[in-house]
Amino acid sequence: MPDEGAQARQKARASRDDHLAGASFTVGGSLFAAGALLAQTGADLLTVEVTYLVGGAFFSLGGWLSVLASATGSRARSSAVVLFAGTLLFAVSLVAAFAAGLTPRQSNTWVWFPDMLGCVCFLVSGHLAMLDVGDGRLRIRPGERDWWVAAVNQAGSYLFLLAGLAAFVRPATSEPVNVGLVNWGTFAGAVCFAIAGVIQARGFRARSWGTTSGWDG
Repeated sequence: MPDEGAQARQKARASRDDHLAGASFTVGGSLFAAGALLAQTGADLLTVEVTYLVGGAFFSLGGWLSVLASATGSRARSSAVVLFAGTLLFAVSLVAAFAAGLTPRQSNTWVWFPDMLGCVCFLVSGHLAMLDVGDGRLRIRPGERDWWVAAVNQAGSYLFLLAGLAAFVRPATSEPVNVGLVNWGTFAGAVCFAIAGVIQARGFRARSWGTTSGWDG
């Protein structure tokens, strides 16, 4: 017979890790948003890079805690693992950004490319999360907290992807494709992750808006 006490403790640890993951994503998203605003307003480059790096550390912490909080073998665990991998790729990009005097090719290789891989991981993770909350299908479930977390995070992932695409450094000019889109896309995406983190950390349960509806993807 299963040890009910052990199961209760395991469930409590998973709940704690889930709430801590939400808090970590809230801090990480807030710092990323701050870094984007600092970059847009022309703040010192080192200040911007440090703000992003610390925010990235909280993203990685949130990703690892999400892995710990998810059940082994579940779709949620797969989503969390892919998300954590994405945060590590972001970390490579954030650390490489401190290097001075990079050529456009070096910048695209060590900063832009890992960032784009991280964005793809976030999108794949978000898709898996949406399937998890939709019981294997893409559904709209506004009455469920986990749906809101997954949906808002996925919106943030698409915004990060747009910002990442705009960050490609053109060899002819040694400048990103669109600096404004980089900063504002990062800001908006980071705000999404911060909001989703608050929902996750507080254990919020959205009030049902009628019967659960669904759409096939």
